Amino acid sequence: MPTSPLTPQITTPFDPLQEPRREDCPWCGSRKLRTRLRAPDPLRHRAGTFVLDACRDCGHAFQNPRLSAEGLAFFHRDFYERQLEEFTARVLSARAVQRRHRATARRLSALREPESWLDVGTGHARFPEAAKEFFPYTSFDGLDPTARVEQALLEGRVEEAHRGYLSTPGTAARLRARYDVVTMFHHLAHAPDPRAELRAALTVLRTGGHLVVEVPDPRCVFALLLGRWWLPYGQPRHLHLLPLANLRAELERLGCAILVTDRRDPHVPHDLSAAVALLLAHAHPLVQLAATPFMDLAAALDHGLGPLLRRTRFSNAYRIVARKDAG
Repeated sequence: MPTSPLTPQITTPFDPLQEPRREDCPWCGSRKLRTRLRAPDPLRHRAGTFVLDACRDCGHAFQNPRLSAEGLAFFHRDFYERQLEEFTARVLSARAVQRRHRATARRLSALREPESWLDVGTGHARFPEAAKEFFPYTSFDGLDPTARVEQALLEGRVEEAHRGYLSTPGTAARLRARYDVVTMFHHLAHAPDPRAELRAALTVLRTGGHLVVEVPDPRCVFALLLGRWWLPYGQPRHLHLLPLANLRAELERLGCAILVTDRRDPHVPHDLSAAVALLLAHAHPLVQLAATPFMDLAAALDHGLGPLLRRTRFSNAYRIVARKDAG
Protein backbone atom coordinates (compact mmCIF):
# COMPACT_ATOMS: atom_id res chain seq x y z
CA MET A 1 0.00 0.00 0.00
CA PRO A 2 1.54 3.39 -0.97
CA THR A 3 2.16 5.81 1.85
CA SER A 4 1.76 9.55 1.97
CA PRO A 5 5.02 11.55 1.67
CA LEU A 6 3.84 13.44 4.76
CA THR A 7 3.75 10.25 6.85
CA PRO A 8 7.11 9.68 8.61
CA GLN A 9 8.40 6.12 8.35
CA ILE A 10 10.37 4.40 11.13
CA THR A 11 12.54 2.12 9.02
CA THR A 12 16.23 2.94 9.51
CA PRO A 13 18.66 3.65 12.36
CA PHE A 14 18.95 7.20 11.02
CA ASP A 15 15.26 8.01 11.28
CA PRO A 16 14.80 11.41 12.97
CA LEU A 17 11.88 9.97 14.95
CA GLN A 18 14.21 7.65 16.87
CA GLU A 19 17.24 8.13 19.08
CA PRO A 20 20.32 5.89 18.75
CA ARG A 21 19.95 2.43 20.24
CA ARG A 22 21.44 2.15 23.71
CA GLU A 23 23.45 -0.78 25.03
CA ASP A 24 22.70 -0.35 28.73
CA CYS A 25 19.65 -0.19 30.98
CA PRO A 26 18.41 3.38 31.55
CA TRP A 27 17.35 2.43 35.09
CA CYS A 28 20.35 0.57 36.59
CA GLY A 29 23.07 0.85 33.92
CA SER A 30 23.45 -2.89 33.40
CA ARG A 31 24.50 -4.03 29.95
CA LYS A 32 22.70 -7.35 30.34
CA LEU A 33 19.79 -6.70 28.01
CA ARG A 34 17.46 -9.03 26.17
CA THR A 35 14.88 -8.28 23.53
CA ARG A 36 11.44 -8.79 25.03
CA LEU A 37 9.24 -7.67 22.16
CA ARG A 38 9.37 -6.67 18.50
CA ALA A 39 6.12 -5.20 17.23
CA PRO A 40 4.77 -2.73 14.69
CA ASP A 41 2.40 0.05 15.61
CA PRO A 42 -0.74 -2.09 16.08
CA LEU A 43 -3.21 0.68 15.27
CA ARG A 44 -1.85 1.99 11.98
CA HIS A 45 -0.83 0.63 8.58
CA ARG A 46 2.84 1.66 8.52
CA ALA A 47 6.26 0.17 7.99
CA GLY A 48 8.69 -0.27 10.83
CA THR A 49 9.07 -2.26 14.02
CA PHE A 50 9.46 -1.08 17.60
CA VAL A 51 11.66 -2.98 20.03
CA LEU A 52 11.16 -3.37 23.77
CA ASP A 53 14.26 -4.51 25.64
CA ALA A 54 14.37 -5.74 29.24
CA CYS A 55 17.21 -5.61 31.75
CA ARG A 56 18.23 -9.03 33.05
CA ASP A 57 19.42 -7.49 36.32
CA CYS A 58 16.64 -5.12 37.44
CA GLY A 59 13.77 -6.12 35.12
CA HIS A 60 13.20 -2.63 33.73
CA ALA A 61 11.64 -2.79 30.24
CA PHE A 62 12.15 0.06 27.79
CA GLN A 63 11.71 1.01 24.15
CA ASN A 64 15.07 0.65 22.40
CA PRO A 65 15.74 2.63 20.29
CA ARG A 66 13.52 5.20 21.95
CA LEU A 67 11.39 7.75 20.14
CA SER A 68 13.10 11.11 19.79
CA ALA A 69 11.47 14.40 20.75
CA GLU A 70 10.21 14.64 17.16
CA GLY A 71 8.85 11.10 17.35
CA LEU A 72 7.07 11.80 20.62
CA ALA A 73 5.51 14.93 19.17
CA PHE A 74 4.35 13.00 16.12
CA PHE A 75 2.77 10.15 18.06
CA HIS A 76 1.06 12.51 20.50
CA ARG A 77 -0.69 14.51 17.81
CA ASP A 78 -4.37 14.85 18.40
CA PHE A 79 -5.40 12.66 15.47
CA TYR A 80 -3.44 9.76 16.97
CA GLU A 81 -4.99 10.37 20.37
CA ARG A 82 -8.44 10.24 18.79
CA GLN A 83 -7.61 6.99 17.00
CA LEU A 84 -6.32 5.48 20.24
CA GLU A 85 -9.42 6.62 22.13
CA GLU A 86 -11.69 5.09 19.49
CA PHE A 87 -9.88 1.77 19.88
CA THR A 88 -9.99 1.95 23.68
CA ALA A 89 -13.73 2.57 23.57
CA ARG A 90 -14.16 -0.85 21.89
CA VAL A 91 -12.58 -2.49 24.93
CA LEU A 92 -13.75 -0.28 27.82
CA SER A 93 -16.97 1.69 27.61
CA ALA A 94 -17.12 5.27 28.83
CA ARG A 95 -19.32 4.08 31.68
CA ALA A 96 -16.75 1.46 32.71
CA VAL A 97 -14.00 4.08 32.70
CA GLN A 98 -16.14 6.39 34.82
CA ARG A 99 -16.79 3.58 37.31
CA ARG A 100 -13.07 2.92 37.60
CA HIS A 101 -12.32 6.59 38.23
CA ARG A 102 -15.02 6.78 40.91
CA ALA A 103 -13.76 3.62 42.59
CA THR A 104 -10.20 4.95 42.63
CA ALA A 105 -11.31 8.31 44.00
CA ARG A 106 -13.37 6.58 46.68
CA ARG A 107 -10.34 4.52 47.68
CA LEU A 108 -8.18 7.66 47.90
CA SER A 109 -10.81 9.47 49.99
CA ALA A 110 -9.00 7.99 53.00
CA LEU A 111 -6.50 10.82 52.48
CA ARG A 112 -7.22 13.93 54.50
CA GLU A 113 -9.06 16.61 52.51
CA PRO A 114 -6.39 18.19 50.29
CA GLU A 115 -6.50 21.83 49.32
CA SER A 116 -4.92 21.36 45.91
CA TRP A 117 -4.40 18.35 43.62
CA LEU A 118 -2.44 17.92 40.39
CA ASP A 119 -3.38 15.05 38.05
CA VAL A 120 -0.39 14.33 35.79
CA GLY A 121 -1.10 12.71 32.43
CA THR A 122 -4.71 13.71 32.94
CA GLY A 123 -5.86 13.52 29.30
CA HIS A 124 -9.46 14.75 29.27
CA ALA A 125 -9.35 15.05 33.08
CA ARG A 126 -11.97 12.38 33.66
CA PHE A 127 -10.36 11.42 36.96
CA PRO A 128 -10.55 14.93 38.46
CA GLU A 129 -14.14 15.12 37.26
CA ALA A 130 -14.98 11.92 39.15
CA ALA A 131 -12.88 12.78 42.21
CA LYS A 132 -14.75 16.03 42.85
CA GLU A 133 -17.64 13.94 44.18
CA PHE A 134 -15.41 12.78 47.05
CA PHE A 135 -13.26 15.92 47.37
CA PRO A 136 -15.74 18.79 46.86
CA TYR A 137 -13.49 21.42 48.43
CA THR A 138 -10.32 20.48 46.55
CA SER A 139 -8.91 22.48 43.65
CA PHE A 140 -7.95 20.13 40.79
CA ASP A 141 -5.37 21.06 38.15
CA GLY A 142 -4.27 18.93 35.21
CA LEU A 143 -1.07 18.37 33.25
CA ASP A 144 -0.77 16.47 29.98
CA PRO A 145 1.51 16.46 26.92
CA THR A 146 -1.50 16.78 24.60
CA ALA A 147 -4.06 19.48 23.94
CA ARG A 148 -6.72 17.41 25.69
CA VAL A 149 -5.93 19.09 29.00
CA GLU A 150 -6.63 22.50 27.49
CA GLN A 151 -10.02 21.27 26.31
CA ALA A 152 -10.65 19.91 29.82
CA LEU A 153 -9.98 23.39 31.16
CA LEU A 154 -12.50 24.91 28.76
CA GLU A 155 -15.08 22.34 29.84
CA GLY A 156 -14.49 23.01 33.54
CA ARG A 157 -13.00 19.69 34.61
CA VAL A 158 -9.79 21.32 35.90
CA GLU A 159 -9.09 24.80 37.24
CA GLU A 160 -5.65 25.13 35.65
CA ALA A 161 -4.18 23.31 32.65
CA HIS A 162 -0.47 22.73 32.12
CA ARG A 163 0.84 21.36 28.82
CA GLY A 164 3.87 19.08 28.64
CA TYR A 165 5.64 16.80 31.10
CA LEU A 166 6.14 17.60 34.76
CA SER A 167 9.91 17.46 34.18
CA THR A 168 9.73 19.95 31.30
CA PRO A 169 12.31 22.64 32.19
CA GLY A 170 10.75 25.32 34.37
CA THR A 171 7.47 23.52 35.07
CA ALA A 172 8.29 22.02 38.46
CA ALA A 173 10.03 25.20 39.62
CA ARG A 174 6.95 27.24 38.70
CA LEU A 175 4.68 24.86 40.65
CA ARG A 176 7.05 24.22 43.57
CA ALA A 177 5.34 23.09 46.82
CA ARG A 178 1.92 23.96 45.45
CA TYR A 179 0.04 20.66 45.81
CA ASP A 180 -1.10 18.36 48.59
CA VAL A 181 -1.66 15.42 46.22
CA VAL A 182 -0.10 14.49 42.89
CA THR A 183 -1.55 11.57 40.93
CA MET A 184 0.08 9.80 37.99
CA PHE A 185 -2.25 7.21 36.50
CA HIS A 186 -0.50 5.28 33.71
CA HIS A 187 1.68 8.29 33.01
CA LEU A 188 5.24 7.13 33.72
CA ALA A 189 5.10 4.63 30.86
CA HIS A 190 4.86 7.58 28.46
CA ALA A 191 7.53 9.75 30.09
CA PRO A 192 10.96 9.96 28.40
CA ASP A 193 12.58 10.03 31.86
CA PRO A 194 10.46 8.45 34.64
CA ARG A 195 12.99 9.32 37.34
CA ALA A 196 12.87 12.99 36.34
CA GLU A 197 9.07 12.90 36.50
CA LEU A 198 9.18 11.46 40.03
CA ARG A 199 11.67 14.09 41.20
CA ALA A 200 9.52 16.81 39.67
CA ALA A 201 6.42 15.38 41.36
CA LEU A 202 8.11 15.64 44.75
CA THR A 203 9.18 19.19 43.92
CA VAL A 204 5.59 20.33 43.37
CA LEU A 205 4.34 18.43 46.46
CA ARG A 206 4.25 20.08 49.86
CA THR A 207 5.98 18.28 52.73
CA GLY A 208 3.55 15.68 54.03
CA GLY A 209 1.78 15.56 50.67
CA HIS A 210 0.90 12.33 48.88
CA LEU A 211 2.08 10.94 45.56
CA VAL A 212 -0.09 8.29 43.91
CA VAL A 213 1.50 6.34 41.04
CA GLU A 214 -0.26 3.66 39.00
CA VAL A 215 1.51 1.87 36.15
CA PRO A 216 1.24 -1.30 34.05
CA ASP A 217 3.08 -4.24 35.62
CA PRO A 218 5.66 -5.65 33.18
CA ARG A 219 5.78 -8.85 35.25
CA CYS A 220 2.11 -9.58 34.60
CA VAL A 221 1.69 -13.17 33.36
CA PHE A 222 -0.52 -11.92 30.52
CA ALA A 223 2.49 -10.03 29.13
CA LEU A 224 4.28 -13.35 28.65
CA LEU A 225 1.24 -15.23 27.32
CA LEU A 226 -0.08 -12.58 24.91
CA GLY A 227 3.18 -11.07 23.69
CA ARG A 228 2.68 -8.28 21.16
CA TRP A 229 -1.07 -8.47 21.71
CA TRP A 230 -0.81 -7.40 25.36
CA LEU A 231 -2.30 -3.90 25.32
CA PRO A 232 -0.10 -2.34 28.06
CA TYR A 233 2.99 -2.87 25.91
CA GLY A 234 1.53 0.13 24.11
CA GLN A 235 4.05 0.51 21.33
CA PRO A 236 5.13 3.02 20.19
CA ARG A 237 3.79 5.31 22.94
CA HIS A 238 4.96 3.38 26.02
CA LEU A 239 8.66 4.08 26.57
CA HIS A 240 9.18 2.49 30.00
CA LEU A 241 7.59 -0.32 32.01
CA LEU A 242 8.73 -0.32 35.65
CA PRO A 243 8.65 -3.35 37.96
CA LEU A 244 7.11 -2.59 41.34
CA ALA A 245 10.34 -3.22 43.27
CA ASN A 246 12.20 -0.65 41.16
CA LEU A 247 9.60 2.07 41.62
CA ARG A 248 9.27 1.42 45.32
CA ALA A 249 13.04 1.55 45.85
CA GLU A 250 13.30 4.80 43.88
CA LEU A 251 10.60 6.51 45.92
CA GLU A 252 12.26 5.40 49.14
CA ARG A 253 15.60 6.68 47.86
CA LEU A 254 13.94 10.05 47.23
CA GLY A 255 12.85 10.18 50.86
CA CYS A 256 9.25 8.99 50.60
CA ALA A 257 7.39 6.77 53.02
CA ILE A 258 5.50 4.01 51.19
CA LEU A 259 1.98 3.86 52.63
CA VAL A 260 0.18 1.52 50.20
CA THR A 261 1.21 -1.01 47.58
CA ASP A 262 -1.78 -2.43 45.71
CA ARG A 263 -2.00 -4.90 42.81
CA ARG A 264 -5.70 -5.69 43.17
CA ASP A 265 -7.67 -2.48 42.58
CA PRO A 266 -5.56 -1.22 39.64
CA HIS A 267 -6.13 -4.39 37.58
CA VAL A 268 -8.12 -3.56 34.43
CA PRO A 269 -10.05 -6.64 33.20
CA HIS A 270 -9.41 -6.21 29.49
CA ASP A 271 -6.35 -8.32 28.62
CA LEU A 272 -8.11 -10.95 26.50
CA SER A 273 -10.66 -8.65 24.85
CA ALA A 274 -7.97 -6.05 24.08
CA ALA A 275 -5.79 -8.76 22.51
CA VAL A 276 -8.65 -9.84 20.24
CA ALA A 277 -9.36 -6.21 19.34
CA LEU A 278 -5.70 -5.60 18.47
CA LEU A 279 -5.62 -8.76 16.38
CA LEU A 280 -8.65 -7.55 14.44
CA ALA A 281 -7.64 -3.88 14.25
CA HIS A 282 -6.75 -4.05 10.56
CA ALA A 283 -9.16 -6.78 9.51
CA HIS A 284 -11.90 -6.22 6.96
CA PRO A 285 -15.13 -4.92 8.56
CA LEU A 286 -16.89 -8.16 7.62
CA VAL A 287 -14.22 -10.16 9.45
CA GLN A 288 -14.59 -7.89 12.48
CA LEU A 289 -18.33 -8.42 12.40
CA ALA A 290 -17.95 -12.18 12.14
CA ALA A 291 -15.53 -12.12 15.07
CA THR A 292 -17.97 -10.32 17.38
CA PRO A 293 -18.84 -13.54 19.30
CA PHE A 294 -15.13 -14.08 20.03
CA MET A 295 -14.82 -10.51 21.26
CA ASP A 296 -17.85 -10.98 23.48
CA LEU A 297 -16.47 -14.25 24.84
CA ALA A 298 -13.09 -12.65 25.59
CA ALA A 299 -14.78 -9.76 27.40
CA ALA A 300 -16.90 -12.19 29.43
CA LEU A 301 -13.78 -14.12 30.44
CA ASP A 302 -11.98 -10.90 31.39
CA HIS A 303 -14.77 -9.79 33.70
CA GLY A 304 -15.68 -13.24 34.97
CA LEU A 305 -12.09 -14.09 35.93
CA GLY A 306 -11.21 -10.55 37.01
CA PRO A 307 -12.01 -10.95 40.73
CA LEU A 308 -9.72 -14.01 40.86
CA LEU A 309 -6.93 -12.80 38.56
CA ARG A 310 -6.50 -9.48 40.34
CA ARG A 311 -5.27 -11.47 43.37
CA THR A 312 -2.53 -13.19 41.34
CA ARG A 313 0.40 -12.33 39.09
CA PHE A 314 -2.13 -11.97 36.28
CA SER A 315 -2.95 -8.52 37.66
CA ASN A 316 -1.87 -6.11 34.92
CA ALA A 317 -1.13 -2.99 36.99
CA TYR A 318 -0.13 -1.80 40.43
CA ARG A 319 -0.49 1.35 42.52
CA ILE A 320 1.80 2.93 45.10
CA VAL A 321 0.72 5.65 47.52
CA ALA A 322 3.71 7.46 49.03
CA ARG A 323 4.08 10.38 51.42
CA LYS A 324 6.70 13.09 50.97
CA ASP A 325 8.49 13.36 54.27
CA ALA A 326 10.68 16.24 55.41
CA GLY A 327 14.31 15.77 54.53
